[in-house]
Amino acid sequence: MLNRIIFIPIFACLGLLTGCFGYPRLVSYPFDPGGRSINSLASELNPQISGRYIVFTSDRRGSQDVYMFDTLTRSLIELPGLNSLDTIASHPSVSENGRYTVFAASRQGRSAIFLYDRETRQSRSLTTNLQAEVRNPTISADGSRIAFESSNNGHWDILVYNRSGQPLNIPQDPR
Repeated sequence: MLNRIIFIPIFACLGLLTGCFGYPRLVSYPFDPGGRSINSLASELNPQISGRYIVFTSDRRGSQDVYMFDTLTRSLIELPGLNSLDTIASHPSVSENGRYTVFAASRQGRSAIFLYDRETRQSRSLTTNLQAEVRNPTISADGSRIAFESSNNGHWDILVYNRSGQPLNIPQDPR
């Protein structure tokens, strides 16, 4: 009798967990040794998901670059104009519609936050005028705001910029 009492609640809980919105669920993507899918023989780092898109960095082509995977078509998306041989990319983040990708990059020993626009195929630095080390960017779902860490005067602060690269005035005391 005791086994039946324990079994029923566990079974009911599992039904609730998997019945609501389909979560949790296991999603499996194919392994491709040729590097044409999300999983390859290389190191895939810093995955971030927004909407149907997953962005991550990988060294599958010999340099650490940003990649985008479309979960609906189950394929990599070409990002012309984004990756550069002289840049080490890290910590990408993507807007919900997949148009904008923000990422940290180190070029010639200097770190910067870059914004890539898939529509124009252009990548540009948002932090050119900022004389500080930067890291860990993230972009809002609508692609209008970018938050990242900046080290100035020996401590890390969070800065928020708009897509044009202008700092937004965020109140220090939000009361």
